[in-house]
Amino acid sequence: MPAPAPDDARSALAALSEIAAVLNSAREPAAVLDAVLDAALDALGAERGFVLLEAEAGDAPFEVRASRNFTGDDLAGVRPLSTSVVQEVLRTGEPVLVYEAEADERYGGVESVVLQHIQSIACVPLRLRARQIGAIYLDAVKTRGRFTRDHLPFLRAVADQAAIALEGARREAALREENRRLLAEARERHGFAEIIGTSPAMEGLFETMRRVIDTDATVLIEGETGTGKELVARALHYEGPRAEHPFVALFCGSLPDDLLESELFGHKKGSFTGAAADKKGLFEAADGGTVFLDEVGDLSPKLQTALLRVLQTGEVRRVGDTATRRVDVRVVSATNRPLADLVEDGSFREDLMYRLNTIRVELPPLRQRRADVALLAHHFLDRFAVGPRARVEGFTPDALDALRRHRWPGNVRELEGAVERAVVLARGALVTVEDLRLPAAPAGDALDLPPDLTMKEVERLAVERTLDACDGNVSATARTLGVSRRWIQYRLKEWAADDAGDAPAGTTDGAEA
Repeated sequence: MPAPAPDDARSALAALSEIAAVLNSAREPAAVLDAVLDAALDALGAERGFVLLEAEAGDAPFEVRASRNFTGDDLAGVRPLSTSVVQEVLRTGEPVLVYEAEADERYGGVESVVLQHIQSIACVPLRLRARQIGAIYLDAVKTRGRFTRDHLPFLRAVADQAAIALEGARREAALREENRRLLAEARERHGFAEIIGTSPAMEGLFETMRRVIDTDATVLIEGETGTGKELVARALHYEGPRAEHPFVALFCGSLPDDLLESELFGHKKGSFTGAAADKKGLFEAADGGTVFLDEVGDLSPKLQTALLRVLQTGEVRRVGDTATRRVDVRVVSATNRPLADLVEDGSFREDLMYRLNTIRVELPPLRQRRADVALLAHHFLDRFAVGPRARVEGFTPDALDALRRHRWPGNVRELEGAVERAVVLARGALVTVEDLRLPAAPAGDALDLPPDLTMKEVERLAVERTLDACDGNVSATARTLGVSRRWIQYRLKEWAADDAGDAPAGTTDGAEA
């Protein structure tokens, strides 16, 4: 008696719909094969079955990937029959249907039919476009005539669904594997290992990063241009729990205000000239991940207000839109000018500064970590001395000494460029001073001290000249001299008081008494 499930169009459609739902939920290739085999067994009332696919290795053209109600011995015993049946299916691209196996002249004499008492057989090809990729084999050992020709359209439809689902699952599995590989590469390229340094200042940086890596706290990275602020931001992302989600970076000083607003928050179609379609902003694009705002101090007051709203509510509103959209992002920002100074001169919102610098990280300039210069130089040498330049193996002692003595106004970025240039220009196995071609120190770099100065006077002269070179920026002066901002301010007040006390006695700002 035929299986009842697909006997009429309505029940067949219902069965196919259920099978499609099951296949749609299967994400792994093995799960697809299990699902299609179970569905075929249930729908046709078959007692046993297996799915064969093209073999990935070995001499056999195909191999069993999923089976039901077969022991290992059963599978071995039915192999001669299945080989014969499946080869016929794959050769012709047509299904094979056997009503009474023992009486069938094609297969009745096969040993497995007799020994396993196989009564009925159904086998349909798994076909992906024009290519045969395998077959579904079903049989019954208790009932003759279990399968009829009326079942073939249904079984073919199941096989077609299975082939499409299998291809989709394989592609998804390949994408997941590729994603894991790329994530591992990203972690290797952008993790802690790419931030080079063993100086006390860098050890302190690493300790802070390790403490905040698994939090959602906003991080503000302060440091001069070229110190590696984006490296730190990427390490915080790729070493943390958001690594599988996007890392989106934006340089806040590179775009006009209106365009920057659209980049950050997106826009609605028709909201301005050129807005031909709705567009996601970077906050939406980074949902689940990290937004890195480089030179956040360059934001206009209008965009500062909009950014503050996002940090407070977790919602963004596209330009020209009235709807808000929730986003889950971690914000890491960077600036080469201390936000406290910008707040002090009125160009940056104080409440936004407090929102951004839940955790503050300060990257020291390279001149304050000279012990790391040789380490960084060899790191960059390993990166650039490849291919035809692989003969360059290191630096001469004089070259290393020159690297340590240079002030590096461009910081690590300048050092990277200097090493790359030296590797290109080097003629021997070692980079020389001549290969480095470092610019001469500006004349103003030397203090050029007058004779007979006291230590206090030398200290004041150093501070005043550095302050002048930094355009009056107290924080930059403190970083350059390796002292605290408070120490500079205290000294300035002290010297101002000394100068006031040195005024000639008995003089006033008015006329003589």
